[in-house]
Amino acid sequence: MGLLLLLASALLTSHFHTGSQVDAQTAFTIRSVRLTIEPGTDVARGTDVTVRCQAAVSSSGQETLTREYTIYKEGIVVYTKTTSSSEDFLYPLSEARASNSGKYKCKVSIQSRSLESNAEKLTVTGLSDPVLHLKKGVVTEGEDVTVRCTAPGETGSFFFYFYDNSKEIYGVQANTNQTETTLHFATGIHRVHCTYTVFILPDSFKSNKSNTVNVSVKELSIMPFLKVSPQSMIYEGDRLNISCSVRGYLPSSESIELHLSRENDLLSTGYSEISHSMLAPANVPELRFECRLTSGNVVKVVTNNVPVTELFSTPTLTVSPAEVFQREKMMLTCKSQRYATERINESELTYTLDPEERARPTMSRGVFLSTAPPEDINYTCTAEAKGIKKQSQALALRPKVSVSTPFISVLGTAILGQTIQIHCDTAKGSLPINYTLIKGYEPVAWKTVHLFSEKAVFSITINKTEDIKQYMCAAANSHRGELLGERLSANVIEPLTWATLSAVPDLDDLSEGQQLHLICKVKGSMPVTFKWYRVGSAIPLNITTVQQKHKDYHVPVLSKEHNGQYYCEATNPAHIMVRSEELSIEVRLALWKKALIGGMILLVVSLLVLAMCVLHYKSKRVKVDRAVVSVWTERKPETAVDEESSMVSNEPDVEYTEVVHPRSSDPARAPPRKGTDTVYSELQNAPQGAADLHDYGSVEYAELNSEQPETAQRHPEVSGCQDLPVPVD
Repeated sequence: MGLLLLLASALLTSHFHTGSQVDAQTAFTIRSVRLTIEPGTDVARGTDVTVRCQAAVSSSGQETLTREYTIYKEGIVVYTKTTSSSEDFLYPLSEARASNSGKYKCKVSIQSRSLESNAEKLTVTGLSDPVLHLKKGVVTEGEDVTVRCTAPGETGSFFFYFYDNSKEIYGVQANTNQTETTLHFATGIHRVHCTYTVFILPDSFKSNKSNTVNVSVKELSIMPFLKVSPQSMIYEGDRLNISCSVRGYLPSSESIELHLSRENDLLSTGYSEISHSMLAPANVPELRFECRLTSGNVVKVVTNNVPVTELFSTPTLTVSPAEVFQREKMMLTCKSQRYATERINESELTYTLDPEERARPTMSRGVFLSTAPPEDINYTCTAEAKGIKKQSQALALRPKVSVSTPFISVLGTAILGQTIQIHCDTAKGSLPINYTLIKGYEPVAWKTVHLFSEKAVFSITINKTEDIKQYMCAAANSHRGELLGERLSANVIEPLTWATLSAVPDLDDLSEGQQLHLICKVKGSMPVTFKWYRVGSAIPLNITTVQQKHKDYHVPVLSKEHNGQYYCEATNPAHIMVRSEELSIEVRLALWKKALIGGMILLVVSLLVLAMCVLHYKSKRVKVDRAVVSVWTERKPETAVDEESSMVSNEPDVEYTEVVHPRSSDPARAPPRKGTDTVYSELQNAPQGAADLHDYGSVEYAELNSEQPETAQRHPEVSGCQDLPVPVD
């Protein structure tokens, strides 16, 4: 049962929003809380200010709700009150001060619920004038003066300032509106006032000046007394006696303390009288002594400046010669240029050298002989007379290093006909170094090197390769004279001037299957980079660099594809490219191909001739009608004709009939030939059935054979178709 009631109570409580409360009798809600400042947020100092907090609360039932009001200033609780009244809550600020300035906020709490108002800022302007009070206006020198500064009616955190004749002399922080302190003043009349500042974070407010009070300080009759003896014509090394004492009467029971000092050096201390004895130091043209008297807050000081005359000047140390080279003789001289002849003579001055291990004195005063060391060294010398020692400034001796034999070289590449940079240098030697470029034995150029970053570089041009060997360098950095180096030995690049391209074997003998060597030859220095090209292509066929002036490009097996124009290019370290003229390559057929083609041509020609002969022979036959009778004229048979006749074995059977025609006796005609014209009639018997295959008509052929010379009759020619019968018209 109790658990059910607890759950029901929790559900009812969660039903209401923040700022409302429900119990068994009364439900309420805080609707709003509002804070106001009256009569306003900006008021003058002394105004009565009221901070009003208004709470709007709605409730059910008749039961009075208890309210708790909390006032905040800059987030800090300044006032809290619990009341059951529903009236506005008032927080009064009577006669508001600057310390009341700040941001105010109000919070209303009822039971377990609360609500805050908005913040309002109150600014109170104006501060009360401070009041300065002194216990005594007339005091004796060294007496304390008690002063008090008050900020009437102000509250907060304060900082008080005290001024003497408008100059700030003291400041102190205080948590109350007044402060008291002790001040000390020198003799005379002093006008004293004060001010204060109130800190109200994050702001601060400064007051006006207080009233001014005069303070009179009377001087005591007691005084310190300082005496220096002798008082004039004091030279370095003279003995000085200094005393410090008290003169006058001290009415109080305060003790007196004396301090004697020179600059920052305390020489002596005492009570009634103190003294000190010393030698006038060197190199101090004036001595300043001070006698200080202290009694309580009273401090009195007297000073005395004593001039001191120089006994002798600070020595100077010099070296001769001005340029000293390692391990060479040198002379060091220590000398004071001035000295007081009325006090000392020159013989009283003594000189010493430091370090003295490497130097030995000479008969001349202050002169030392030594050998320049191989390393740098600092020398000083000291002059002394009548107990006064003066040291010279350090002489930094940096013995120079003599130049070594110079060497000569070429910067970059030496190219014939172009500007060449020649560099002269030495392995060691102190700067500056004078370099001379010599051609043959005549100087042609000079340069002085002052910095290690500098180089002695000379520009020349040579037109013959052997001219490079005529140059050499000379170097000097001392009185010893120049050192001459060796002659220049450098490779001179001769630019390429022309290129030629030739072929092996000869161009007229090029045929397929052969090897080809395209030889590119140049004139100039090596190494040479050769490139071979075929016209029409920008990509080289071959690139090679060799230590020779010619190189070949090898084609192992020639073919028709190698026909074309070829050329070569070449460069060397001079970077001047030369190009050959174009070379025309024409590859002919191989010998066996020529023989094969010739044989084929002869074979074809022979076949054609044979075919023509056969056709011509067949065309002489006379075709007759079906009886197939042919008539031929024939000379007397000869052996050749018989052989020719016998070769035709497959011809039909032929019978010949001789017919003799009388010859014309007309003398106008061609001269008669021996023999007779014989006509042969050929009777050809057609085989069985031939008439069906050929329908030939009767044809008669006649051959007129002229008389031939005897030699022709003895050696008849049988070639071609000469002896074939000629048809008779």
